[in-house]
Amino acid sequence: MCNYVRIKSTPRELEQAYQAEYIGDDYTRDDKINGFANPKLPVILDHDTDHIVAAQWGFLPTWAKDSEFAKKTLNARMEEVHQKPTYKNYTNNRCLILVNAFHEWKWLDDKGKRKDNYLIKIKDQEIFAIGGLYNIWVNPATDEEILTCTIGTTEANPLMAEIHNTKHRMPILLNNQIEYRWLDDIPVEDFLYPNYNPELSAQNLTNLEVNSLF
Repeated sequence: MCNYVRIKSTPRELEQAYQAEYIGDDYTRDDKINGFANPKLPVILDHDTDHIVAAQWGFLPTWAKDSEFAKKTLNARMEEVHQKPTYKNYTNNRCLILVNAFHEWKWLDDKGKRKDNYLIKIKDQEIFAIGGLYNIWVNPATDEEILTCTIGTTEANPLMAEIHNTKHRMPILLNNQIEYRWLDDIPVEDFLYPNYNPELSAQNLTNLEVNSLF
């Protein structure tokens, strides 16, 4: 799964990369952004590719009673979205979630007491998009409209299966040749591994941190 991302790029850098204007609320910028805190991420929505906006990470379907449900919806298994009650009515609500990288942990023992933290991104792209779904949820207590999103995931390719060696999953990582096709209501199956397999790079941050002590 994907619960931690890196976003260091400024709004201006996102604008230059995607030829779109950033508008609205700020998004979270950090080396390791924790999805369980439901931070704001920069996204491009399918119906408005001229703008970049901030969306809460953690999907809320229209029927969600409160925002706590968003802790359970950081990721959506795209092989199952047409059957899952949470997502089945929103499979064409597509968005690009803009990041610099994401974090995943490789278990070094059977119980996960020892892990290596890897930073993963699309090779040769400083900024790239993850395929996501979105919905505008109305808080029943306040009538506030909140744009929410989830990261789409697929079966891991060989590199990610070696790193994410417990669940063998990875986000739908869109290189700049294909990213806008995600917004065109093309069947999600076209973007799942092995139908689509972008070239990735991975850096073992744990080794870097250990080596820096000596």
